[in-house]
Amino acid sequence: MTEKGRKDFCIECRKETEYLLRKKDIVKTIRDKEYTFGITVAVCAECGGEMSIPGLIDKNVDEIDKQYRAAESLVSMDDIEKLMKIYKIGKAPLSLALGFGEVTIPRYLEGQVPSKEYSDVVKAALASPAYMKQKLLENREKLTDAAYRKAMAAADNIENLFSVSEKMLRVIAYVFEKLEEVTPLMLQKLLYFIQGVYSALYGRPIFTEDCRAWIHGPVYPEVYDLLRDFKYNPIDDARFVLLKGASDALTDEEKKVIDLVVNTFGMYGGKALERITHNEDPWKEARKGYSDSIPSSELLPKDHIMKYFIAVNKKYNINTEEGLRTYIHEYVE
Repeated sequence: MTEKGRKDFCIECRKETEYLLRKKDIVKTIRDKEYTFGITVAVCAECGGEMSIPGLIDKNVDEIDKQYRAAESLVSMDDIEKLMKIYKIGKAPLSLALGFGEVTIPRYLEGQVPSKEYSDVVKAALASPAYMKQKLLENREKLTDAAYRKAMAAADNIENLFSVSEKMLRVIAYVFEKLEEVTPLMLQKLLYFIQGVYSALYGRPIFTEDCRAWIHGPVYPEVYDLLRDFKYNPIDDARFVLLKGASDALTDEEKKVIDLVVNTFGMYGGKALERITHNEDPWKEARKGYSDSIPSSELLPKDHIMKYFIAVNKKYNINTEEGLRTYIHEYVE
């Protein structure tokens, strides 16, 4: 990209010139293994020679560090900081809790690259509160009473919080991967549409949780309880690092349906999706006898959702994005 108006001294031109920032591949050998890294270089806009500008070396070091960690599947400093935040534990106590030396985590946070063995321990703690509790118990005598109690209470809280089925967590994780912003209202509707489309196409539900007919449309109460504890945008909460990699266990069929829903229904906000569900038979039938302002928690049976979307599929062919968009336009256009 061009840094218009930005200049620095070009040793080839022997004067200040404007420069461009471009990507360049370099090959480096680390621990007897060759890696190709994409780094940022500054190029003189006049002669095309590379220039040394302030801050570029630090940027390159950061780029190489991130790409190396990704290539070797090593945890990042950001991952470690999230682990500390999730379990309300300091860097030295965390190091001891995981069975490391007291200065190991502090060194990692200063930029030292962890070994694969230690990185896998950190990743396991990130992925599972049960594993973190196990490590806390194993290393109980190394921790102060206050640090132990605080971290164990946080682990218990996380374990209770993520009480929905593994399949539901995997679906939520994949939705988050595909969409940059998802409000709780929008997520609830997307989960309902994923259940409906999947059950219509494959003759069985994708997850076991029951849906309820709330005032604002179909809702999965377990997911509502999960998100209610997050005081700001759920996706920005450090605790959602626990979903990292969860979607890898989804089947191709499951990912196909989620992609269909995300690429169509996912283009609309929560309120627009709510209007669609309010015009569909499953929600309307479950809400019979209730006025628009009266709360209810009537069941939306899975077989009713499946039956409705089977009929929708016959009319619109919801096995394709084009068919789903045609269906959506019936209610939002």
